[in-house]
Amino acid sequence: MELKTSSRLEKVLKSGQLAVTSECGPPRSSNPEGIIKKGQLIKDHVDAINVTDNQTSVTRLCSLAACVHLKLQGLDPVLQMVVRDRNRIALQSDILGAASFGINNVLCLSGDHQSFGDNPQAQNVFDLDSMQLVQTVRLMRDEGKFLSGDEIKVPPNLFVGAAANPFADPFKIRVPRLAKKIAAGAEFIQTQCIYNVDKFELWMQGVRDRGLDEKIYILAGITPMRSVGMAKYLKKSVPGMDVPEELIKRMSGVEKTQQAAEGITIAVETIQRLKEVKGVSGFHVMAIEWEEKVPEIVERSGLFPRPTIA
Repeated sequence: MELKTSSRLEKVLKSGQLAVTSECGPPRSSNPEGIIKKGQLIKDHVDAINVTDNQTSVTRLCSLAACVHLKLQGLDPVLQMVVRDRNRIALQSDILGAASFGINNVLCLSGDHQSFGDNPQAQNVFDLDSMQLVQTVRLMRDEGKFLSGDEIKVPPNLFVGAAANPFADPFKIRVPRLAKKIAAGAEFIQTQCIYNVDKFELWMQGVRDRGLDEKIYILAGITPMRSVGMAKYLKKSVPGMDVPEELIKRMSGVEKTQQAAEGITIAVETIQRLKEVKGVSGFHVMAIEWEEKVPEIVERSGLFPRPTIA
């Protein structure tokens, strides 16, 4: 018996069409109603939905269970896996568990440090790093083997992703770091939220100069801002985030009641500009706890309707 079905996300990207993904955080509850509602809000406007894995180190319904709930709704989930909390035994076990439910996408991440969360005294694990997790998934899928070398009778079929931040310092290692993730086996990338479009385009130039755009699908990260306060917070308090001063001035220049609408307009303009950038394969729309705005952003950006894929 072989489980060889491919994800919708993989099919859309391989068809050469721009893909759209989004992201949902699971509830701090055993009731899955919240994640199901979020999925239903955006299901017709995206190709796949990321489910975060205890984001900001705050305890939530586990990503794997939340992905199963979305899968049961007929959606294509992306299982986010962080290496902060689990050793290689548990990680490999969860990879098999995801595949057993027909979950065909995984995003391999390091995870936020536990000091940011609700259990700062928790011990982190980091038995593997995020690149080694990418390698592990590819080993299990392509060679049908565990890290121990033992055979997997029915290998997991997972489309393997990783994250990239084009804006973190030092900037000169950003493209080489992407090359390392590709060498480890990543097949798609979802980037940090893009506000400094000029710098992102400079990073993409470096990506193209090394021919990396021919080796991986890059989904540009888009997060609409609700207010000038959010813009200032992201600029000052979130490591690796690049929010230009002119964008903050633009948000400040509209009435407070209109700032959310302006933030959505900026997100739409960013997508429309990046649609013309060679090497951008799609968009990862992260409307944090604002999922109801994803359909508007996708429609106004000319990314709707989504393609029909057999």
